[in-house]
Formats: sequence, structure tokens, C-alpha cells
Amino acid sequence: MRPILIQKRRYDLADDRFVSVSVFELPAPLPGSTHRFKYRLALVVAGVCVLRYDNESGKGDHKHLGSREVPYSFVSLDRLLEDFWADVSRP
Repeated sequence: MRPILIQKRRYDLADDRFVSVSVFELPAPLPGSTHRFKYRLALVVAGVCVLRYDNESGKGDHKHLGSREVPYSFVSLDRLLEDFWADVSRP
């Protein structure tokens, strides 16, 4: 099974900010993750990524808050998207 694109979309929020969402279903979990999704969700403001959720191979699920990286507990794809959009909505 090859990776299956679930969602790839850009959401323009304002002239200087946008959200990029990329989610794939994989044949097997990436090293460090327990699920079969590869994702990258990002909020970019004035050309700078200020928030990103992703799961790099070997690093597992985590999010970047500015320059800080913190673990993220993946529960489901729906919950991932809810958590990300909640963070995007925070001032």
C-alpha cells in the first residue's frame, strides 16, 4: 500500500497569515508513532511558522510553539485537527 493523501489544503486567514494542512495515511506507523498517519499542520504569520504539529520519523508526535518543541499525545485524526485549530484560535 502506498501513502494515501487524506488532506492537503491551505487556508488563508488574513493577508499575513495562513494555515497549511497535510495528512497522509501510511501502510505502517512511522518510527516513534503508534498510528498510520503522517501529518504536518502549520500556522504561518508574516512568513514565519509560529505553530506546527508534525510527526517526523523517529521523533514521533510533537508540536512546535515558536522555537519550542513539546510532545503531543495523538488520540485520533479528528482530535489532532481539533487541537491544532484550537491552538490556532488562541491569541
